[in-house]
Amino acid sequence: MNKIFNPKPETWSAILNRPTQTVEDIELTVKEIFSEVQKKGDEAVAKYTSLFDGVRFENSEVSIVEIECAVESVSPELKAAIQLAKSNIENFHSAQKTDKVIVETIEGVNCWQEKRPIQKIGLYIPGGTAPLFSTVLMLAVPANIAGCNEIVLCSPPDKNGNINPAILYAAHLCGVTKIIKVGGIQAIAAMTFGTQSIPKVYKIFGPGNQFVTVAKQLATQFGVAIDMPAGPSELLILADDTAVPAFVASDLLSQAEHGVDSQVILVSTSKAMIEAVENEIQTQLEVLPRKAIAEKAIANSKLIYVDNDETALKLIDEYGPEHFIICSKNEDYFVNNIGNAGSIFIGNYSPESAGDYASGTNHTLPTNGYAKNYSGVNLDSFMKSMTFQKISEKGIQNIGKAIEIMAEAEGLQAHKNAVTLRLKAIENGK
Repeated sequence: MNKIFNPKPETWSAILNRPTQTVEDIELTVKEIFSEVQKKGDEAVAKYTSLFDGVRFENSEVSIVEIECAVESVSPELKAAIQLAKSNIENFHSAQKTDKVIVETIEGVNCWQEKRPIQKIGLYIPGGTAPLFSTVLMLAVPANIAGCNEIVLCSPPDKNGNINPAILYAAHLCGVTKIIKVGGIQAIAAMTFGTQSIPKVYKIFGPGNQFVTVAKQLATQFGVAIDMPAGPSELLILADDTAVPAFVASDLLSQAEHGVDSQVILVSTSKAMIEAVENEIQTQLEVLPRKAIAEKAIANSKLIYVDNDETALKLIDEYGPEHFIICSKNEDYFVNNIGNAGSIFIGNYSPESAGDYASGTNHTLPTNGYAKNYSGVNLDSFMKSMTFQKISEKGIQNIGKAIEIMAEAEGLQAHKNAVTLRLKAIENGK
């Protein structure tokens, strides 16, 4: 890892730069695949699944028999763990339900707001080197609580044409309505346009590599919403001398093993802590099965020393981490003042892994600094707010004159007339 001591604020932007490709590097590929899927549907999806995943299907939808076999093959211990996580996620997201808001803004003018589910949801679940069945829970559970009618899940197949059994089990457990063995750009394109076998959806959720991230952003140009521009995973830890070096190192490595383009950062007011954590990382790294991946991510990461908590907070807010762990005797200062972070973990016994799996909070979070302006996935992500109003004769009389004046000032005579006609009808009726 790169050690940096007391960097000047003008250098923070360069120091905190993410190790990602620019959009221009991959946008051309994404656009090409989108265009082909739009024109040729399943034929194009099959072509790119064969090209990228090495398999070709007559039917890419997962069958009931495949789901039943997957359910049988998942161990009782893993099933119990998934069910525990599901229960906690349900508890946390169910608590986010809100009541209808009703207000009489002025006598005779009744306005209210109600939330309704987004009817058609698409979930993208990465497979590859780490099949993220936990992400199925994080997305399908709140989608069901929200009341979404269709929940379509796309996940890349392995070389044998299968999806990891744990992904299928979690999808079955959480009420996913259709599971498709398609990944990458072609999956996002298929859910954007719809094909002969893959439904078009209204909003796409889920993390992925940089190609998937760009594909999701392109999908927004075709009337499909997305959760957020979620790219490679990242973690920033603030640690002083009250932190446990072994814990800090384990958390940094837990994010580094996600992928070679993951980024982990330690910010500390203790030089001794930085040295201890660096040593722990080397020790723990040696026994990791995903050592090669973690090593490459660690090479892009930073150990940053600053003199005080105030400087640390400013630097962390500038970065806007996806995950932020606070291990500090002054934890309240950071908890109360942090402005930009996706999900926050407090104290030595709150590992980021807890949020990834089973504490109940959602792990689909903004990366690449988008924590400055995006929320992580929550119940409202699967809903839309609709406003209603009912105005009585008294109500239109109370606001009618103001509407007429404002409409006329904007030069919109028809708007004014819509009110004037009603006011005259009321007057004549009397």
